Amino acid sequence: MNVENCCIVIFGASGDLTFRKLIPALYNLHKVGRLSERFSVLGVARTELSNEQFRDKMRDALIKFENASGETLDEFCHHLYYQAVNTSDALDYVKLLPRLDDLHDKYGSAGNTLYYLSTPPSLYGVIPECLAAHGLTTEEFGWKRIIVEKPFGYDIQTAKALDVQIHRFFEEHQIYRIDHYLGKETVQNLLVLRFSNGLFEPLWNRNYIDYVEITGAESIGVEERGGYYDGSGAMRDMFQNHLLQVLAMVAMEPPAIINADAMRDEVAKVLYCLHPLSNEDLKNNLVLGQYTAAEIDGEMAKGYLEEKGVPEDSNTETFMALKCEIDNWRWAGVPFYVRTGKRLPTRVTEVVIHFKTTPHPVFSQNAPENKLIIRVQPDEGISMRFGLKKPGAGFEAKEVSMDFRYADLASPSLLTAYERLLLDAMKGDATLFARTDAVHACWKFVQPILDYKAQNGRVYEYEAGTWGPKEADKLIAKHGRVWRKPSGVMKKKV
Repeated sequence: MNVENCCIVIFGASGDLTFRKLIPALYNLHKVGRLSERFSVLGVARTELSNEQFRDKMRDALIKFENASGETLDEFCHHLYYQAVNTSDALDYVKLLPRLDDLHDKYGSAGNTLYYLSTPPSLYGVIPECLAAHGLTTEEFGWKRIIVEKPFGYDIQTAKALDVQIHRFFEEHQIYRIDHYLGKETVQNLLVLRFSNGLFEPLWNRNYIDYVEITGAESIGVEERGGYYDGSGAMRDMFQNHLLQVLAMVAMEPPAIINADAMRDEVAKVLYCLHPLSNEDLKNNLVLGQYTAAEIDGEMAKGYLEEKGVPEDSNTETFMALKCEIDNWRWAGVPFYVRTGKRLPTRVTEVVIHFKTTPHPVFSQNAPENKLIIRVQPDEGISMRFGLKKPGAGFEAKEVSMDFRYADLASPSLLTAYERLLLDAMKGDATLFARTDAVHACWKFVQPILDYKAQNGRVYEYEAGTWGPKEADKLIAKHGRVWRKPSGVMKKKV
C-alpha cells in the first residue's frame, strides 16, 4: 500500500509532542523516501506564528533531536506551514479553509487530509465538531482521517461519551486511536513469532504454558508531569491501554486473514474474555504502590509526594501489579501477571512466557525453567532460555540462552513507533490502532480498580529504584512464582 499525497494537520503544533516526536517522525519518513514527494504539514495552535517562525522552531528541534542537516532538512522544512487558530472557537476554523485549499492545490493532494490531535483530551470532542461545522470532515473530496492520542476517556462512561461525540462527525473507519506501544517492532513481531513458527504455535496454550509475565517499567519519576499524572496514575497511564493491548496480542487467536478488521476482531475477543475482577481479586490479586524518596546512584531521588504538581496527601499509585485470567479455551487456568511502575531500577518493557516443566525431570531435580523473553524496549529482541548439561561429570543442567537482537542486524533500520503509525494512518491501515470496542472492553475490565481507587484503596510504599512494594513479590510468591528482574539490555544472562 503506497502513501497517497496528503496534508497532515497537527492540532497542538506548539506542544512538546509535536517537536519531540511527530515532526522528527515525519522528517525520518521523508529522509528514507517513505512519504510521497507531494506532502504538506500544517501546524495549528493558538500561538501566533508565521510559516517561517514555525519552520525555524521545527528546524531547531530536528537539529537537536535527530542531528538533521543539509539539503534533506531544508527540503523537508519547505513542506511545513502554520496557521494560528483558537481551537475552542468554531468560527475561527474558517481560517483553515483557504489554507487547506491552497495546500491541496499546490501539492496535488486532492483533499486527502490527516488530522492529528496533539492536544489536551478536553478538545478531543470539540475539534471534530468545529471541523465538521466547516465541512472539513466529509470524504466527498479525498479521504479524511483523525488520529486521537491517549487517554481515550477517563473511565468507561467518559470513553463512551467521547465516542458518541467523535462518531457524530467521523465514521469509525476514519478514527485512528493511537497507542505508540503497538507501533513497536517487537510487539508486531510477536504475531509473526507466534503464528508463523511450527516451533511455538502448537505450544501457545494452557497445556504447555505455566504463566505469562508482562512488565512495563520506567526508571524515571513523573518529572514535570506531576499535575497530569496525579489524575491518571499507573493504571490509567500504562495498564489500561498499553499493557492490556500487549496482553491481547500475546493471547489472541490467529486471525483468518491479515487485515485490520480481522486482527482487531481477535484483540477485542481476548479483552472481552478477561475474567471480571471481583472484590476478592482486588483484595488478593492487586497491589498498588507509590514511590518514596531514596538514594539512586549516589543522588537523592524525590518521593512522589515531593514532586512538582502533586498534592502532599495524594493517594495516586505510581506502581501496580495484577494477576488476571482469560476465560477461554486456550488460556483457562493460566495466570497473566502484569506490573508497571515509575522509579523502578531500569526502563524495560518485556513479555516472558514461562513454559511448564517436564513431568518427570529425571536428569535434574533443579532443571532450569524454559522461558521465552520478548523484549519490547529498549533493546528490542527475543531470548529463549533452556537447560543443557554442565560440562564435566554427571547430568546437572544449567540454563543457557539463544538470543536475537534487532541491533545485531546488519542494517536494522527500524521505524520508530510514531514513524510506523503515522505511515499506517496515511496508508489507511488501521491494524495497529485501537478500535472502539477494544477501548470499551479495557475500561470495563479496569472499572473495579477505578472504584477501588475512588474508595481510597490501600496503596503501599516502595523506595525509588526498587522493583515495587514487597507485597507485589508476595502476590506472585503465594503461587510459587517469582518476578523476573530484568536489566535494560538484552544480552546473555540479562
